[in-house]
Amino acid sequence: MNCNKALRRMLLSIIWIIVGIVLFALGVMGILDEFWYGFGSAAIAVGVIQLIRHILYRTNDEYKTKVDVKVNDERNRFLSSQAWAWTGYVFILCCAAAAIVFKITGEDELCSLCATGIGLMVFIYFVTYMILIRKY
Repeated sequence: MNCNKALRRMLLSIIWIIVGIVLFALGVMGILDEFWYGFGSAAIAVGVIQLIRHILYRTNDEYKTKVDVKVNDERNRFLSSQAWAWTGYVFILCCAAAAIVFKITGEDELCSLCATGIGLMVFIYFVTYMILIRKY
């Protein structure tokens, strides 16, 4: 990771912290509902954790080497790709099972939501497959 990229990521982390503080404050004041209050808290946490990681990357050579190897290792890339593939399969199977259970229990709205999720995943798969088949 070059220096400019690291600085941009640190800036993005700081922006997440600021956005989180604003949302948190608006939630505390009652201007926004509790969803945004929680989202602000999560944004603060993510921003702080990412900022710490970027500071460690810039200041600790051992950590930097470890991260660079992890990011550039082909085995890790393959495992990440496989994890995403398996996640898609598991999501489809869980949604299919849930759609059947929701239909049996008379929860038609939830059944439709699960079926829509399945349809959307299959459509996205088809589109990305068509893109990748042309690319490779």
